[in-house]
Amino acid sequence: MNRFGKAIMNLFSNPTRILFFTGKGGVGKTSLACATAVALADQGQKVLLVSTDPASNLDEVLGVSLGHHPTLVPAVPHLSGMNLDPQASAAEYRERMVGPYRKLLPPTAIKSMEEQFSGSCTLEIAAFDEFSRLLGDATATAEFDHVIFDTAPTGHTLRLLTLPSAWSSFLTTNTTGTSCLGPLAGLQSQQERYQQTVRSLGNAKITTLVLVARPEITAFREAARTSGELATLGIRNQHLIVNGYFTTNRMDDPIAVAMQARIEHSLASLPPELASLPRTTIRLSASGILGIDSLRAMANGTEFVSKENIPDTPAFPLPRGLGSLLDDLSAPGHGVILAMGKGGVGKTTVAAAVAVGLAERGHRVHLSTTDPAAHIAAAVLGNSMPNLKVSRIDPQQETAKYTTEVMGAAGATLDAAGKELLAEDLRSPCTEEIAVFRAFAQVVADGQNRFVVLDTAPTGHTILLLDAALAYHKEVTRQSSEMPESVAELLPRLRNPQFTRVLIVTLPEATPVHEAAQLQHDLRRAEIEPYAWVINQSLASLKVRDPVLQARQRHEWKFIREVVEQQATRTVLVEWQSEPPVGVVALEKLLT
Repeated sequence: MNRFGKAIMNLFSNPTRILFFTGKGGVGKTSLACATAVALADQGQKVLLVSTDPASNLDEVLGVSLGHHPTLVPAVPHLSGMNLDPQASAAEYRERMVGPYRKLLPPTAIKSMEEQFSGSCTLEIAAFDEFSRLLGDATATAEFDHVIFDTAPTGHTLRLLTLPSAWSSFLTTNTTGTSCLGPLAGLQSQQERYQQTVRSLGNAKITTLVLVARPEITAFREAARTSGELATLGIRNQHLIVNGYFTTNRMDDPIAVAMQARIEHSLASLPPELASLPRTTIRLSASGILGIDSLRAMANGTEFVSKENIPDTPAFPLPRGLGSLLDDLSAPGHGVILAMGKGGVGKTTVAAAVAVGLAERGHRVHLSTTDPAAHIAAAVLGNSMPNLKVSRIDPQQETAKYTTEVMGAAGATLDAAGKELLAEDLRSPCTEEIAVFRAFAQVVADGQNRFVVLDTAPTGHTILLLDAALAYHKEVTRQSSEMPESVAELLPRLRNPQFTRVLIVTLPEATPVHEAAQLQHDLRRAEIEPYAWVINQSLASLKVRDPVLQARQRHEWKFIREVVEQQATRTVLVEWQSEPPVGVVALEKLLT
């Protein structure tokens, strides 16, 4: 198995100028992208490292405060980093669109324009606009030898990588000069740059797509889906990195033996789409990858030895298993339970286990997801339980349904030219976001009559979705005089602790805990108080003898203590499972 030092020599001895690191959330994209950036910069290459993830943690890993413009990393000469901040990009984009008209139009018209550019669609197109500038405008990054993108979790990444084609096509066919974003003049003037973005993504001499996956069957399935969909976009220069490979020589450690067996089984089941790709394997680290020294060790294929004083096992007891939450969760007899957190922390598993537990108590339960990379059906093996309904919000179906309804309502009184204008408007990629948001509101409304358990999208996407309520209201009333009751009542329902309970799911590691803390801050700002934290896949309470697992076990306690003492009002610990938590029987073990 290749260590990362050899991977640098083999994979990046003659790297393309642009490198994309993508994959399911929580697989180590940021660590690998940062380690690669540091290694190339240490070789004297000028490198720009960019995060397109709304929940970026580049700052924490690199130990420097980054903004949405390139910032030098002091500890690494030749390396600069930046975050594509949707809010900052949207503000810049909005002013760029509205500013020229401030002295030309009356205040009422300017106010209307500002409102039109205040929705979630503007956030997406603004982030894309900056992304395309970096990728499609050679002068924007001309000073750098390499540009490395640490991309968002898979669903958001695919959306982002699809946009260049979608927007280029939309601008080519749009003849009216309008869209859900308002006047298209600002976009049409940059159409050539968008087309260059499409060409750059598909040029194997310029771009390499690095798929990152944990050695787990579900992660490999997601990576295979990503690989296929990117290939259809013309992005075929791909390389697979399997991150977290583990072997043990401690046959007296059943946890270590089980972990090795699960990994070997996953690798033996590697989907054909991935088996044909060049592959690099990275061993499981004994501790978290945080800071430049640990990144350099990762790049050199050596184990980083932290000088940090790891605390002993804390004295405070923690409830184990999700069953300790079920009495209180089931008490109201109905309502909404949201499993939220960074991608890859096990939200799907936690949501499915809670749904199974409630259904086994005789409650009617609807288990669903807003995550584009959903795995709920696989987690619970379909509708295999009485009282349990399993669904997924499908973006394509919801968009088609929404388009038909808007054309039927708003288009009923329009003439042929007006209907053509409305239909063209609805072909915009932003329509999908609106349709998915409406479906999310409808599923939440179902909690009036039963329990609704939602496996939500990764943190950044979820917050954008929740924040979209008022923007959606403005958008839908532009196209129709009616707004669904489910949308009007969404925020009050989410803010009602008797109706909605939020479970923040995390792993006992630095980045998931700190991103969960930011999520909690954002929820509280939206007047939504989390109900409990779930620390998932923990080794802390297990008996292990393998030295790598013992080191990871000690490392966990720092973050468990941080959650209990600084963040959560209620915490439960879910232990790492020897068998994959797939199927009702396996999910039941998480409840005990």
